Amino acid sequence: MIVMKFGGTSVANCEAISRTISIVQSKLAQKPVVVVSALSKVTDLLYKISDQAAKKNTAGAVELLDQLRSRHIGLAHDLMAETPSFCHDACSRINDICDRLDAFVGAVCALGELSDRSKAVIISTGEYLSSNIICCAMNSKGIKTGFMDARTMIITGNDYLKGEPDMAAIAEKVPGVVSEAYDGNDAVITQGFVSATSDGEPTVLGRGGSDYSASLIGMAIDASVIEIWTDVDGVRTADPRKVENTRCIERISFEEAAEMAHFGAKVLHPLTIEPAVKKNIPIYVLNSMNSEGKGTVILQSSFIEDGVKSVSFKENILVINIFSTKMINTSGFLKKVFEIFSINKVSVDLISTSEANISVTVDSSQNIDKVVEQLSEFADVYVDSDKSQISVIGKNIINLKGLLSRTFAPLADCKIYMISQGASYVNLSFVVDRSELTDAVRQIHKYLFENESCN
Repeated sequence: MIVMKFGGTSVANCEAISRTISIVQSKLAQKPVVVVSALSKVTDLLYKISDQAAKKNTAGAVELLDQLRSRHIGLAHDLMAETPSFCHDACSRINDICDRLDAFVGAVCALGELSDRSKAVIISTGEYLSSNIICCAMNSKGIKTGFMDARTMIITGNDYLKGEPDMAAIAEKVPGVVSEAYDGNDAVITQGFVSATSDGEPTVLGRGGSDYSASLIGMAIDASVIEIWTDVDGVRTADPRKVENTRCIERISFEEAAEMAHFGAKVLHPLTIEPAVKKNIPIYVLNSMNSEGKGTVILQSSFIEDGVKSVSFKENILVINIFSTKMINTSGFLKKVFEIFSINKVSVDLISTSEANISVTVDSSQNIDKVVEQLSEFADVYVDSDKSQISVIGKNIINLKGLLSRTFAPLADCKIYMISQGASYVNLSFVVDRSELTDAVRQIHKYLFENESCN
């Protein structure tokens, strides 16, 4: 079996879904398990609906709900115009899902209180709509397709909006659900992003979690391959939206891919790699708009050559500087500091320490007010905003002669606030002013990839 995940742009409209169905059809001999995201921009729409419900803005919510329904009904008619019975089935499913969502949102509007559980119900609706439409469309094309509800097999803890997968429960449930759905069928389809607690309470895996769903399913069924179908030709040496002349990387290691995803690369969800590593399952990143392309394959490190693979970045970060003479020759100080981050659920990216100072970076989207308040009880705390993080990522980069000079040569006039090299020798990261980011990334990419190769 193989797992094939199709993101929002791969299921954005009639043309994109038709391409997706053709790709699945070409893989039927490998028994595909298809995982789909919501249609492009639909999850954003659902977040807006939840916001309107929280504000008791019934009229605003109803307007958006009507947009949601009409887009999916229109898509069903476009996809299955020549097969009325399948189109009728799809529209019936859409109306049923939308009717239930309308009633649910109406109840939230009446209460004026949006719990995390209610928000999980609302924002996960897009995947149920897209998976039902695509299931009907695949059947209309002669591909007998079984439907699976992800909440019967992707089991998480009780965090409704960022469920922590229960790996043992998933490994136990997925094979049986997939086997039952495959009975008499050519393929099966389910939802990415969507999950549930062991008691059946609705949860989601967090934004971008469809990749993670695919990897979890692949792990559970011992898939031969996990394919992530997106709208770019694999993983590139830098973000092509920022940098010209980027290259597609033919192969990278699990470790390199994880670092790229964590440090800003948009192609994969950061948690995608872990389940695949457990079973050593190759991950392919492919372009649904160019199905003949080779894309990028992610493999265990022994198959990957040394060298720099990419320049990644996080555009908007904060640097928190913690100064205290109490940490000099004192055990337990670091533990005290990082317990505060843990208690307040603020994740840290880079860490740099000296005798009396700790500097860390965090994503600017996180609320650090309580962290700063609690740290200030025993240390002087300064926060630098409007900063960006740049990461040079590759295998065994510590062994690459001249890497530091090649990386920092373009930054002679750029102020660098912090430097950190990972213990795994997979990344070299540093912090610059946000205003300098674009030029810095372009210049570093030019030095590393467009001049002589870095060996």
